[in-house]
Amino acid sequence: MEAKGLLQKQTTATGLGDIKVEFLLVDGGNHINDAVLAGTIDIASTGTGGFLTLWAKAKGNPKLEVIGLGGSASGGMTMTSRNPAMKSLRDVTEKDRIAVPGIKTSLGAIILQMAVAKEFGDKEYARLDHLTISLPYPDAVAAMLSSKTEITAHVASAPFSYMELDHPGIHKVFNSVELFGHVTTIMAFTTEQFRAANPKLTASFVAALKEAVEFIAANKTEAAQIYVRAARVKSPEGEILRIINDPDLRFTLVPEGVMIYANFMHRVGLLKVKPATWKDVFVSELHGLPGN
Repeated sequence: MEAKGLLQKQTTATGLGDIKVEFLLVDGGNHINDAVLAGTIDIASTGTGGFLTLWAKAKGNPKLEVIGLGGSASGGMTMTSRNPAMKSLRDVTEKDRIAVPGIKTSLGAIILQMAVAKEFGDKEYARLDHLTISLPYPDAVAAMLSSKTEITAHVASAPFSYMELDHPGIHKVFNSVELFGHVTTIMAFTTEQFRAANPKLTASFVAALKEAVEFIAANKTEAAQIYVRAARVKSPEGEILRIINDPDLRFTLVPEGVMIYANFMHRVGLLKVKPATWKDVFVSELHGLPGN
């Protein structure tokens, strides 16, 4: 969206003109949520679990309520480990430390809780929370590859999980697609207040997001080149292209598996308010899509 100027293209088409857009990189769902509530960010891209946490907490407060603008990617979160004895979640010990982007609220943290609940039962969903450490993806990758820190496992998305699994001595513990199927891992949202004040702008963003994910699907090589130029952690173009072609990863506006997150989080008490359907948490422009 940034490289192709897709948002400016859409705002021009809707009569808003060529607006100035600033793209910020913020690591960790909790930090992203805080920035949105503080008004530092107007539109954010984050993990679905963290968004649902914020949606439930803000429900009923007109100044803070949030709404989803669309999915962008659905795919696998992978838990990797450099501890050769850690073949499954049952092998995690008190000596192990698991890196996640943000404790409890990040996508990695919630996927880990869901995997733990599937393995040990809902009542045990937080069984490994005390072993998690909040680290941005690049720092967690560096820790895993160095083998000189306390971090012995990491719950990560692509390309970071690929970087680790290509390294000798690091193996997969689980992949979320194998456990839960395709679920939206990354999505965009804004506040209801911002949407109400800027209806054309938010509609333009939805259109730009749709154009962006469709571009990736149709132009994978160029998409990989754009990613390589923009990424802070550098990877060869061929490696990024391998990830984009992974059948476990797909780029789509359609919200997938939202209710899988919501049902789990409500069952274990992480959400006090549960949406009746995925449509409750996404803008009406998406309601004709085959979401779930």
